[in-house]
Parts: sequence; C-alpha cells; structure tokens
Amino acid sequence: MKIGIDKIGFYTPHLYVDMKKLAVAREIEPEKFTIGIGQEKMALAPLTQDAVTLAANAALNILDEKDKEKIDLVIFGTESGIDHSKAAAIYVHHLLGLRSEARAFEIKQACYGATAGIQMAKGHIALNPESKVLVLGSDISRYGLNTSGEATQGAGAVALVISAEPSILAFEEQSAYVTADIMDFWRPIYSEAAFVDGKFSNEQYIQFFATAWAQYKAKTNLALKDFEAICFHLPYTKMGLKALKPVLLEEGSAADQERLLANYQVSTGYNRVVGNIYTGSLYLSLLSLLEQQEDLADGERIGLFSYGSGAVGEFFTGILQPGFRSHLNVVQHMDLLSSRAEVSVAEYEAIFQQTLPIDGTTVELDNTNDPAEIYLAGMTNNMRQYINKQTEDSIYS
Repeated sequence: MKIGIDKIGFYTPHLYVDMKKLAVAREIEPEKFTIGIGQEKMALAPLTQDAVTLAANAALNILDEKDKEKIDLVIFGTESGIDHSKAAAIYVHHLLGLRSEARAFEIKQACYGATAGIQMAKGHIALNPESKVLVLGSDISRYGLNTSGEATQGAGAVALVISAEPSILAFEEQSAYVTADIMDFWRPIYSEAAFVDGKFSNEQYIQFFATAWAQYKAKTNLALKDFEAICFHLPYTKMGLKALKPVLLEEGSAADQERLLANYQVSTGYNRVVGNIYTGSLYLSLLSLLEQQEDLADGERIGLFSYGSGAVGEFFTGILQPGFRSHLNVVQHMDLLSSRAEVSVAEYEAIFQQTLPIDGTTVELDNTNDPAEIYLAGMTNNMRQYINKQTEDSIYS
C-alpha cells in the first residue's frame, strides 16, 4: 500500500516587506539580503492572522466534503502556538468543519514539527487505510526589529492531506534521522522572539544533513544519480545550498550537479518571496518545485531534508505519482502571492509591534483590509475569537 501526499495547500498573509528597502533602512548593502541569504520579500502577518488562521486558510481550499468525512486525525506542527494547554489543531478542526470522530493535537520540535506529524500520519494510515490525516505546518517567524535574524523572518502555513494511494507523492519506506541536544536556536516561554546562534546553527544544519545522508545511503544503496531533486528546510534560501554543495562536489557527476542545482533553485522560488515559515518551510520548498518545475515527470524520486533546531534532522524520499500535476493548485497559489500588498519599512515596524492584550481585556480587531477567509476577530475573557467568513462561524478558546 502506498502512503503519501494526496493534497497540498499553502497560505501566506496579504502583506510583505521588500528586502532591498529593509536593507537600506538598516544601512546594509541590499545584496547581503537578496544574494547573500537569497531573500527578496518577507511576508508580514497582521494582528488578525496567527498560526491558527494561517493553517486553517492553507487547508480551506484543498479540502472537499469527502476529505472532511475521512479525516480522523489532525496534527498541527508549530513553534508559534497560542496556548500552553489547548492545541492549535482543535481550532482548525472546528473552523474547517471536520467531523467530531477525530483526534487532534499539536506537536513541537522547532522546524521539524510538520515532518514529525507526517511520520505519525503514515503509521495511522497504515493501520487505517480508509482514513485521511490533515498535517499542518504553520508559523510566524519573529526575531525582533534590528536584530541579526530580522532578515530571515516570515509568515505562512502549509497543509497536507496524507492518505493511502496518494495523488501527488508516495513516501518510500526508508528514512534516516538523527537527534542531538544542542542550543543553536530556541525560544523560552517568556519570550516573543527567538534566540539564535546563527553560525553554530548553520554548521549543525550542514552536519545533520551530511550525517542523515550517509545513513540513508547505507540503508538504501541509493546515490545522487537516483534523485531528480532534493528539497530542503529553508530558513533562508541559501541554507540548503550550503549543505548540498559539499555532497555534490564529493559524490556527484557533472550531470548530477547540473540537475540537482537547477532543481534546487526552482525549489526556493516561493520561499524567496515569503521568508522563513519554520515548520512549513520544507513543504513550501517542495510545493515550489512541484508547481514551478515543468520538467518533473511521474515516477521520479524527490529527496526531502527536514531540520529542526535543538536538534532533529531527517532525510526521507517520495515518488511522484501519475498525473500529480492535475492535483496541484498552481493558479491559486500564484494569485495569492501576486495579490499581496507591499508595506513600507515604517508600516512593517508598526505592524510588527502590535500585540494582543495579556490582561484579559476585551478587544475587537478590524479585519477590513484582511482578505483572508478565516481571521482572528478579537479577544474576550482571555479567549481568542476566530471567524470563518464562509460560514460566519466563530469560536473562542
């Protein structure tokens, strides 16, 4: 029985910052952002969007009634959770109108969370072949204004329906994974912004990929020649390249290098104009490859490297399924990205510093300029109120 990605959806807020203009405002050479780390735009979440709404909007347009009847497990990977107790998956489950006979929970391990969810989903489908699992990776990346990590912020979510006999990508059985207790990136519960040791984190990312790749080769006897493309978790678009290049130079033929580097570049397309979305980043890279690379063919093998600081890394693979292109939402995603509005650096700074009350104060948020179907409407008695415009339904935490 094949198990894999049956559907995939993506959502990002309607606002963005131009990285060249941000660089000028920070008195930095623009090329350090656009070329050095490979970022052109940075998605910005207004106060009416949080990890819950981003995930719900990502899933909203890919689910039909048959999916809703078969989904009996919702797994929400995030490091931007809104509650220390109640899982973000519960809110999404309700906002999407999923059936009550379901499990729903939140999972955390930095940017690895959605991948952990996928591995759990595979086990669930193996035991329950008629079921489907909704896996969500949703985050708002925050390091703070005028910080070293500011240029690698972003906001967005990816939603994946995992099922038997998938329409897009079937996962292969073998994977390779590694865990080590390191402090390269973390966010204590008292902090709204993350802390990062950038140089150390880059080194660990590269080392984890090398280790996982070596383990994978030993398990499978596969080599670079067996892959059409390898997608990476991308905190910024140059990061995956730093890990891939040493392996290509040591093991790859000229043809391998040309093919994998070209496809890597395509896979960074969406990330380049959205920024870092933590748990969804790898799958946004995969989505960019699938929707923007016209030369991909049914039956080709795609490698996926997931990395979550702290740290866990995993390398796994999938095979493109017959007719996979007909199950993508290329026009919808391109319209989403092209319809966004640019904000000035001053406007970005003002929006970035807006926060919800933490003392129980009632607040109603103005969503007039937010085109999202699902949004955060406000807070009452320490409860967030979410609204789905399609149903005019609302819920409180």
